[in-house]
Amino acid sequence: MTRRISLTQYLIEQQRQHGHIPQELRLLIEVVARACKRIAISVNKGALGDVLGTAGSENVQGEVQKKLDIIANEVLIEANEWGGHLAAMASEEMEGIYLVPNRFPQGEYLLMFDPLDGSSNIDVNVSIGTIFSVLKKPEGSKGISEDDFLQPGSAQAAAGYCVYGPQTTLVLTVGDGVAMFTLDREQGSFVLTQEDVKIPEDTKEFAINMSNMRHWDAPVKRYIDECLAGEEGPRGKNFNMRWIASMVADVHRILTRGGVFMYPWDKREPNKAGKLRLMYEANPMAFLVEQAGGAATNARERIMDLKPTKLHERVAVVLGSKNEVERVTRYHLEQAQ
Repeated sequence: MTRRISLTQYLIEQQRQHGHIPQELRLLIEVVARACKRIAISVNKGALGDVLGTAGSENVQGEVQKKLDIIANEVLIEANEWGGHLAAMASEEMEGIYLVPNRFPQGEYLLMFDPLDGSSNIDVNVSIGTIFSVLKKPEGSKGISEDDFLQPGSAQAAAGYCVYGPQTTLVLTVGDGVAMFTLDREQGSFVLTQEDVKIPEDTKEFAINMSNMRHWDAPVKRYIDECLAGEEGPRGKNFNMRWIASMVADVHRILTRGGVFMYPWDKREPNKAGKLRLMYEANPMAFLVEQAGGAATNARERIMDLKPTKLHERVAVVLGSKNEVERVTRYHLEQAQ
């Protein structure tokens, strides 16, 4: 039989053999994984657990909260606040940072998360997920403030997501490639099912919300028009389009078989750089994609080089197969000349 490696064993081996993971970071990742298992249970119960529908409230983004948004946020906070690994947390569902209460020991790490990405898909039983990013608390920081979170994505100590689909899959990087773990529901543990994940440099698949076409900037329209032109067009090949409206699900497909995901700036809200959040959506996904050999930009610059200025900052996102991301980015840079 093939030896089954649990998440815990994988992390310990990474710690012992390669020195990639300090013990405190390993324990933190394990706690996040346990929280994801609890969220998966609530997601799987659906209507049976009375977790579908809206909660009758809005988050700091002005977005209507689903019941599961709030449940997932609470699960992640309650699981992580007492372990002694964290100094503070930040979430899409909270306006400010969440300091670890004084009654618990304070750790050296900062955790950011989108507790339930793609929540508009909850009620229709489409894959959704949890995205997380881990930063080291700045050295010499006496107290914790929002400024301590405003680090570029290149400073991430770990990042990952858990996708709740036909299987519950945890995807993780600690800066040494990407590994995937599938939840064995009978054993209650995540088991390593794919290591050294790689994204093909070329692809014939793109993911974008075509209903926004009339609002796109010229370089985006140029790129998509070329894809749609097929074999007779300048690209000389046929492309397929995929769009799930759940970043976790779309990125998981790209990590599994390649593709390019685009959520660009558009003219509907010209004063906003984009729709997705830099700190707890774009940065962790960019880290994963780059570690798998792909690329991630805001259509002009590498996402992980951007210096955040506020906790809920938004950003345009182009990520996935390296050659396609570079093409989209080049079109934008040519326009700027």
